[in-house]
Amino acid sequence: MRWCPSSVLHLLRCARLQLYTRRGRNRLPLWIREKWAYVRLLVQSLYFNSLTDSDVVFDSIFEPVFWTVDYVTRWFGLVFVFLVVILVSSCVVIAYVVLLPLVLNTYSPAWIVWHLCYGNWIIIMIGFHYYKATKTSPGFPPTEKNDSPFVAVCKKCIMPKPARTHHCGICNRCILKMDHHCPWLNNCVGHSNHRYFFSFCLFMTLGCVYCSISGRNLFLDAYNALERFKHLDMEKPGIPVTGMGILIGLLPPGQTNYQTSAPVYTFKEKMINKSIIYMWVLTSTVGVALGALTIWHAVLISRGETSIERHINSKEKKRMAKRGKVYRNPFNYGRLNNWKVFFGVEKRSHWVTRVLLPSGHAPHGDGLTWDVFPVKKDLIPV
Repeated sequence: MRWCPSSVLHLLRCARLQLYTRRGRNRLPLWIREKWAYVRLLVQSLYFNSLTDSDVVFDSIFEPVFWTVDYVTRWFGLVFVFLVVILVSSCVVIAYVVLLPLVLNTYSPAWIVWHLCYGNWIIIMIGFHYYKATKTSPGFPPTEKNDSPFVAVCKKCIMPKPARTHHCGICNRCILKMDHHCPWLNNCVGHSNHRYFFSFCLFMTLGCVYCSISGRNLFLDAYNALERFKHLDMEKPGIPVTGMGILIGLLPPGQTNYQTSAPVYTFKEKMINKSIIYMWVLTSTVGVALGALTIWHAVLISRGETSIERHINSKEKKRMAKRGKVYRNPFNYGRLNNWKVFFGVEKRSHWVTRVLLPSGHAPHGDGLTWDVFPVKKDLIPV
């Protein structure tokens, strides 16, 4: 007797129906099943393709933290800018009101000319580059359809991203050749204002070092003066009177010290000394901190990379090293060429007119396309 295929299929269907019926009796409530399905979807989204790594998982988990930091930084940007303006203005006022009269009364004519020229040049360069860094747009990729090449699509803007372009969560836009978002500028540092940012850091550091070195002796004198008068205020002034002085009646009965008047120390002198101390401490600390940041950015510029590309290139070097290959930064044109491109130096005189003097010239290139490996010849011959 042979089995009929139709009867076998009928038995399988009956068994399957009974199994589903038993499962249906033990099902959880609908809202619990919906929550569980959502959790499973979130977990599966962390490894939905082969490109997912630990960085993607980390970003996904800490996305609320990043959003909070971006939101706070966006709203506190104006506070940071106001703080920079107040601190720099206070130092300028002290330099003109307190230090300049001392320089005119104590220094030789040659040193007076040096301090006036260098100090005013530094102030102009700091003010110009800070204003341009805050007000100049860092550069954005085009939003309309065009033929510009791109290397990826931004997952937040859903727009094509040219080479060296990255998304800023604080500005909520993609930035051409993005370096970082600077809260002290309340602006992103990108292709169009990177030179202004670095020049501001450079001249601010030079100004702080200048104030710290030239004002060291003034700081020590002011500090010693405050300490000296502080001790005089704590001690009771007077000269002991003994022997014949008591007999001839120099002092009233019962008094053994002749009270002398306290030395003259006006409120103006006290404020001058405190202003000198405030300026020296502020410029010294800012000079050390900002100097380290300036040196770091100078190293990155020499290598032809931004702060973001520094991390990307480091990962690429490790990845290529595992394959027995050497990674090479395609935007590194050589140390001198990198500085020429960064400052926009096209002839020898530009080292003075575009680097040592205020200049609002546009950066090299459009930020959308970049030359790759121009090593044999100067990118900008000088």
